[in-house]
Amino acid sequence: MKAFIDQDGCIGCGLCADTCPSVFQMGDAGLAEVYVDEVSDEDVSAAEEARDGCPVSVISLED
Repeated sequence: MKAFIDQDGCIGCGLCADTCPSVFQMGDAGLAEVYVDEVSDEDVSAAEEARDGCPVSVISLED
């Protein structure tokens, strides 16, 4: 599974990085970034929680 963030819509709230720090981090520009090539099986649930909790719905997960 791969994770993506629409940088144009990100508001930099940091919820995704707090929810799933093994997949998301806050970049130098203050916006969230995906920093893994593949979401590991152990992180899928947390990544889905981060996607579902994003207040601006800019996170997507694809198989």
